[in-house]
Amino acid sequence: MALQDLADAFYDELRDIFHAEKQLLKALPKMAKKASNEELAQAFQDHLAETEDHVKRAEQAFEETGKAARAKKCEAMAGLIEEAEEMMKENADPEVMDAILIALAQKVEHYEIATYGTLCTWAKALGYSKAKELLGQNHSDEEAADKKLTKLSRKVNAAAMA
Repeated sequence: MALQDLADAFYDELRDIFHAEKQLLKALPKMAKKASNEELAQAFQDHLAETEDHVKRAEQAFEETGKAARAKKCEAMAGLIEEAEEMMKENADPEVMDAILIALAQKVEHYEIATYGTLCTWAKALGYSKAKELLGQNHSDEEAADKKLTKLSRKVNAAAMA
């Protein structure tokens, strides 16, 4: 696909995050299962439900582009998930694994925060008001998830140091 203008770049990046969110639908249950801290496992389950909403909102955001809601493989998310899968195979104490899981999840959140921030800026510039609203909700959810993980990390990291 030729990226000749900002609308093309928006569509391409939306396809990318659409795929990223779909990848997370498969990864989050594995992370929840691996977590030994109940609060952390629940945070992953809660974010799984939010991610289902993110997929729906991203799909709806395609409407203003006039193009089909088609995913494009998100190599960045694939790499982050591959890293998580490798780390979850490590022989680590449960408390240490929980700290690792939070670090891995925050890498994902930061990627999503950056992507949704960019998409919201572009949507505003392009006059895609509905897409900006939908993607802005996703952006807010990702920021809230990151803050929740940071708060949880204080307790988890202390347990990992013991």
